[in-house]
Amino acid sequence: MTRLAHGGARLETRRGVEWFVREIPAHRAEKAYRCPACGQEVPPGQAHVVAWSAEHLFGDDAAVRDRRHYHAHCWRIA
Repeated sequence: MTRLAHGGARLETRRGVEWFVREIPAHRAEKAYRCPACGQEVPPGQAHVVAWSAEHLFGDDAAVRDRRHYHAHCWRIA
């Protein structure tokens, strides 16, 4: 049920913090983003991961606004 309620995202725990995580396939990656883990660009057309806090202080809407796009590798090693 959680995946359906959050746009297909899965729930992960990292360092004691819960995150909703969704994989973005290359054909859906339309914009460039800055990966917060390495500081490098995630270019359009590159598969990547988008993550947002499941425990945001200001609720779900604020968490979605604060979501970040990571290189898949950066998210795995973070």
